[in-house]
Amino acid sequence: MGAVYILWLRELKRYLRSHAQIVASLGQPLLYLLALGFGLGPVFQRSGNGSYLQFVAPGVIGMTVLFTSIFSGIGLLWDRQFGFLKETLVAPVPRLTVVLGKTLGGVTVALIQGTLVVVVCLAAGFRPGGILAVPRAFVYMALIALVFAGLGTAIGSRLQDMQGFQLIMNFLVMPIFFLSGALFPLEHLPKALGAVTSADPLSYGIDGLRGTLIGRTHFGLLTDFAVLCAVAVVLLSIGSYLFSKIEV
Repeated sequence: MGAVYILWLRELKRYLRSHAQIVASLGQPLLYLLALGFGLGPVFQRSGNGSYLQFVAPGVIGMTVLFTSIFSGIGLLWDRQFGFLKETLVAPVPRLTVVLGKTLGGVTVALIQGTLVVVVCLAAGFRPGGILAVPRAFVYMALIALVFAGLGTAIGSRLQDMQGFQLIMNFLVMPIFFLSGALFPLEHLPKALGAVTSADPLSYGIDGLRGTLIGRTHFGLLTDFAVLCAVAVVLLSIGSYLFSKIEV
């Protein structure tokens, strides 16, 4: 457990030292929240769906957790490039311990980043449905972070250099976000698009956040929770297995 704590603390310190990264990572959520939240608000309201800011804020929070957690796993590429990964792997600790420490560190960083965006959303005018809404939403934020930290670890374990990073961004991470229902309702979609969104694990995370924060859910909170737990177990297992096969 000591090794897990050390690796967790290292990930946390690396994040906290990068003040520029913290500020920069708030840029994209602010853009979506302000430009879309206020820009599309009148159209969304005229369609009878209420406030678009209330609708899109949980999606922006989920987006932040997604990007932060998956990039923490892909951060293995940086560790490989600068030699830290080799030093870690030759340490007399099981590789499962290394994965656990890095994953918990990535989840913690994603939750901190998500908390900052929650504060920004509240400042912009977002209002949760009750006092306990935000604490309950943290359960789904943690599950989203676990799912995509596992996916990031699996990807980072297979990539050998940064050349494949843009490919992952364009053909995996961005579709996961845009097809999750973060920016549009999942009701009344065409059947093909509805099937794709139902296969996207982030859809259940966003739906869980939206259900706990504003009481609007598509799949149901129990379904969201069960799917996220199952996918987290699968992806963390795959990520741990691929990490155990790394050769440096």
